[in-house]
Amino acid sequence: MSGQQELYACLYAKEFPAQALLRLRPELREKAVVVMEGEPPLQTVCSLNAQARRLGIARGMTRVEVETFAAVTVLPRSNAEDAATRAALLECAGTFSPRVEDLCTRSHSSEFLCVIDIAGTEKLFGPPAVLAQALLRRVRALGVIASAAVSGNFEAAICHARGRPTQTAVIPAGSEGAALAPLPIAVLELSEEHAETFALWGIRTLGALAALPEKELVARLGQAGRRLRQLACGQLPHLFVPREPEFRLEERMELDTPVELLDSLLFVVGLMLEQLILRATARVLALASVTVTLRLEGGASHTRMVRPALPSNDRQLWIKLLHLDLEAHPPQAAILSLTLTAEPGSTSKVQLGLFSPQLPEPMRLDVTLARIRAIVGEECVGRPVLTDTHRPDAFRMEQFSVATRPAAGSIADLPDKAVAAMRRLRPAERVAVTLRGQQPAGFVFRERRYEVERAYGPWLACGDWWNQSLWGYEQWDLVARAWDGTLLCCCVVRDAARDVWSMAGLYD
Repeated sequence: MSGQQELYACLYAKEFPAQALLRLRPELREKAVVVMEGEPPLQTVCSLNAQARRLGIARGMTRVEVETFAAVTVLPRSNAEDAATRAALLECAGTFSPRVEDLCTRSHSSEFLCVIDIAGTEKLFGPPAVLAQALLRRVRALGVIASAAVSGNFEAAICHARGRPTQTAVIPAGSEGAALAPLPIAVLELSEEHAETFALWGIRTLGALAALPEKELVARLGQAGRRLRQLACGQLPHLFVPREPEFRLEERMELDTPVELLDSLLFVVGLMLEQLILRATARVLALASVTVTLRLEGGASHTRMVRPALPSNDRQLWIKLLHLDLEAHPPQAAILSLTLTAEPGSTSKVQLGLFSPQLPEPMRLDVTLARIRAIVGEECVGRPVLTDTHRPDAFRMEQFSVATRPAAGSIADLPDKAVAAMRRLRPAERVAVTLRGQQPAGFVFRERRYEVERAYGPWLACGDWWNQSLWGYEQWDLVARAWDGTLLCCCVVRDAARDVWSMAGLYD
């Protein structure tokens, strides 16, 4: 970035496994919670919240040691929830700058760490202090407590964020060493050997490390000592490697106990939907569809997708649609975990006329259709569409959709002249037909006798010979007259498989 001063914002969240689990469990945030990892009986504490730390619980304790404390909630670590929360935080950071470097692989597994290149963003988000506060507000809305530090030096921003884990800070250019001096040396990624050496030397802060003479330090620790001193002074250079965060609306949650009641599941779904809507709203988008994937006991999975007519960020609407869909298609076993994946769409806009009546809300129509589907079945709700076959009255059901322009070949495109129309009879009415030389000569329709004056046909159609739904029809267009002179133009069909004649339609 030639000609522009470097400026970085570091986003840091400690006790990340515990925060990833608690963000979707608000009822546990005020309680002492520890997160265990490992295989029983060798489970140890890998993360904990502030309430558990006040009780005296520390990382590395075994489950037996934790159980000696009263009123402590123990949760197993969930890699799926860690990954979902990490993706949400990286996506949040990406809304402030497309240049984001993910450092979670370099940091401790109990931390979240990323750095954002914010050089040149002042016109969009204001001064660095305002941007850092806005970043933390977005992160807190996701249910994560973090800190943010802004500096012209990449590593200085990381060290200061680690040393002040619950606040924002902006380090002026040239003051990196003074800002880092009071921080404990533990903010550096020290090896066990270097940590022991500095402890023997009495080095407790970054200021004390920066005060050591460089040549003597290099003579004792090698180039690693020079690098650590540059870190303490806020002078270590860094090659920024940005990673464009993937925008994927997904939330996962491992349930503490198997859930069988739908009402209990919907409470969790509501929290996850709230997070998805929050993330979509940050990008001025709405949820176009939501897919629920349930992992069941026994290893099976149950997947359902809900797609309303228009994208929406109405949380109550989504809960109602998912409730109706899961009621109509319930899982066949207890639920162990669930994943919500949303497809983003543009927010719906409705232009109302000054004197035109207000149209019904599309969201209410979606709920009404979902209730109808729950009663009559999904295959019975929608609009009929003719299938590509010659079979009479063959159609399939599709979801409702509104065309934005008239279809080609519609009635509006026809020339202004008389057009013959046929009124179909559904169901077709049985008629008794007399033949003369394999051609209809007369028939009885609705208790009246007609003599055929002109006959056009036959037109033969058949199909589906490869399965049991074999069909074959013989169609005649007839002009007939009754004894009182009444003229009738009609379409008569013979079912070749059953040798039955029916009146299919009347011509106007």
